[in-house]
Amino acid sequence: MPTTPTLLSYSHFIDTVTRILERTGLAEENIAWVSTLVGIAAVFMVMGLLSKGLTYVIAVGLKRFARRTITQFDDHLLESKVHRYVARVIPLILSYHLIPVVFSDYPEMVVPVERIFNIFFIVLFIRIVRAVLRAGRDTLKDNPTYRDKPLDSYLQIASLVMYLIAAVLIFSQLTGKSAWAFLTAMGAASAVLLLIFKDTILGFVASIQISANDMLRLGDWITMDKYGADGDVTEINLTTVKVTNFDKTITTIPTYALISDSFQNWRGMQESGGRRIKRSLLIKVSSIRYLSEGELDELRGIQLLTGYIDERRAEIAKSNAERNVDGSIPVNGRRITNVGLYRQYADLYLGQHPGIHQHMTRMVRQHAPHEHGLPLELYCFTNTVEWPAYEGIVSDIFDHLLAAHRYFHLTIFERPAADDMRNMGKPLEMDRG
Repeated sequence: MPTTPTLLSYSHFIDTVTRILERTGLAEENIAWVSTLVGIAAVFMVMGLLSKGLTYVIAVGLKRFARRTITQFDDHLLESKVHRYVARVIPLILSYHLIPVVFSDYPEMVVPVERIFNIFFIVLFIRIVRAVLRAGRDTLKDNPTYRDKPLDSYLQIASLVMYLIAAVLIFSQLTGKSAWAFLTAMGAASAVLLLIFKDTILGFVASIQISANDMLRLGDWITMDKYGADGDVTEINLTTVKVTNFDKTITTIPTYALISDSFQNWRGMQESGGRRIKRSLLIKVSSIRYLSEGELDELRGIQLLTGYIDERRAEIAKSNAERNVDGSIPVNGRRITNVGLYRQYADLYLGQHPGIHQHMTRMVRQHAPHEHGLPLELYCFTNTVEWPAYEGIVSDIFDHLLAAHRYFHLTIFERPAADDMRNMGKPLEMDRG
């Protein structure tokens, strides 16, 4: 109950209002409800001013306390406006205890108004707890250990539980029945509730699995063709995962879809420090042949191949001599082919390229020939995962290899263009490199 001075002050105020109303000549039957309305307005005004004052005092105190501490939790409490909600507690309590006095002329209104105030208490308590939880979430986000965790999902789960509890308590206040009666009624309607909250329940289970198995973090680059997602994860909550694609569009994926469907997470590539290159040059099969000794002498001038050609020549000469090979026909014995030497050159070129990660897999391999020629695939990793730098390295490598293939008397496959079709049948001018 409020203190005696508070009651005396309010009673004196109401008596004064009543006397003023009597002097105005207001009908006696209207004086009671008018004075009650004036009393309600006065209580709201005083409690509003008290709330404003307490908000200021608590905010100033919290700011001073925050400046003296190392932790960021109190700073985030200020950001979440928790002081505003806490400042309303005392005015609400005082107003609650003044209800019997304010409605002394209408005692039948006391219980309904008290129930309304109880609902206000429930809502205010939920807001205070949620503000504290938000401050806790923001504090954890400042810690690198938790920055990539789905903290928003946990906050939503906690909020959902609080809202359900608040709904039960509010129902109890509105109906005057116990909370147990409400839970019993909900049990009977469980099938409908499961249907209504299907996405929330599935998202809740998926969030736990994603977190427990470390399947997804904030900032991860994921690809999910089914939903058109190809970009960075910017938000993980209870029901959806938001992906900002590289074209700056935003894709929203149901959280449970990350459990039920397949998606590609590029986090391993980003953490390894290398991004894979897996691209082929298509060699025209008709241009593949053995290299003559004169051509090999000419190609020895390529610094990367000098040592390799000498070693390969000695190895082949020894092998052919041991087998007494008839060298008059090139197909007899072992020979160096232009495509084989080009493949070796590409591998050596990758080995000395500053943009290639030399501690990861690196090779140049052939695939089965097809209607577009012989695929000569480069399989290696760059020493950066940044997209622009990666594309620059890839372009630099293939620019060089595409220009170098002519030295090996090879032809890169390409579909005939319109001018090629027009020039068919005309004498071709040989490119002498």
